[in-house]
Order: sequence, then structure tokens, then C-alpha cells
Amino acid sequence: MTSAAVSSTATGGDRTPAQAAAWLARNAVDCLPDGELARKLATGRPLRVKLGIDPTAPDIHLGFTVVLQKLREFQDLGHTVVLIVGDYTARVGDPSGRSSTRPVLDPAQIDANARTFQQQALSVLDPDRLEVRFNGEWLDMDMASLFALLRRATVGQILERDDFAKRYSAHEPISLLELLYPMLQGYDSVAVRADVELGGADQKFNLLLGRDIQRAYGQPEQVILTMPC
Repeated sequence: MTSAAVSSTATGGDRTPAQAAAWLARNAVDCLPDGELARKLATGRPLRVKLGIDPTAPDIHLGFTVVLQKLREFQDLGHTVVLIVGDYTARVGDPSGRSSTRPVLDPAQIDANARTFQQQALSVLDPDRLEVRFNGEWLDMDMASLFALLRRATVGQILERDDFAKRYSAHEPISLLELLYPMLQGYDSVAVRADVELGGADQKFNLLLGRDIQRAYGQPEQVILTMPC
């Protein structure tokens, strides 16, 4: 495909980059930073659009189907969706919206849920413009790599997150493993070189932190697009 054809597809034919960005963001809660999606679309290359799903339940809930439909819109404009199955982050447990620590899941159950998730996602997504990755590929890292990652943020920065701030002020327990979760999700963006990351509105902190981690690793920062939960 020629660069002109890629550019035309990426913006939806006759749409300008600004118009395509407005269309893609039309029912989102946030599209940040302002104007950055249009700038990325204006490059004319297919973008890498990331969604992470932790297989902590046997079925994708309704909120994820809204996000999957948005990913399909990106695919229909010629972009590549990178679906990250969080086989490692599921062992930590996303603290988003939680008032207590999540229970630890059995690895066999996580693997079974992951297979179901992929099947359900493919009912919406185009397999020809889809990469499915498991974050165990890169999160099974050596200690030196983990230490390097953990230097990229401060405890104060992590505790600014609303979920943690409320639990900390209420003297509710927060495990060190939970504090690590946003860092691991951010490193996913580094590993797949995400241009855009989608998630629920409750994921805003994690998605923004992903930008900080990409910058720390010398990568261009992703656009974040949050959808109603």
C-alpha cells in the first residue's frame, strides 16, 4: 500500500486527521493529550492501538464490549489493534475501583479465562488487523530489569491514584504488589510500542502513567482514550 493510500485509509477516506480524530473520540470520556490523536493520524502510518485485558473472569463484561467496538473502528481505518492478555498482571490484580485487595487467582483458571476472552474478542475484532500478546512474554523479567522499571515512578506518584488515596486515608491495607500493577501495565505499552491505549474511565491513572513510562524508556508517548465504564 502506498503512503498516500495508508494516509487516506487511516483518516477514513475524505476525513482530515482532525475530523478522523474527532470521530474516533466522539463517545469517549477522555482523549488526551488534546490534539495528539490528530497529530498521530496525520503521520499517515497505521497506528498501534493497545487494549489490555486481565482474564480474571470467564467472560468479558459489557463495559469491555464498548471498548472492543471502539477498537474495531480503529481497525476499520486501517490501524492495528494490539490485544494484551494479562496473564501476568492477572496474578497481581488490577486495583482500579477496588476498596480491598483482590484475591489471588489460580494460574490454570487464568489460562482458561484467557482462551475464552480471545474467542469473545474475535467476535468483534478483525483478525487480519489484530495482534494478540500475553504480557508474560516481557513481564517474566530478571530482577535488574524490574529494578530499572521501578525507578521510573515514586511512591507518592502512585499513591495519588484515587483508589489508593482513599484506601490509604481510611487505613485500609494496600499490598506492595498492588502498587506495582500500574507500573506493569505501563511497561506493556513500552513492550508493544503503543501509539494509543484504550481503557475504561477508571483506568485513566494507569493509562497516563503509561505515557510517563514510555517517555522514561525513550519512546513517543501514547494517546489515551477512555471509555464509559
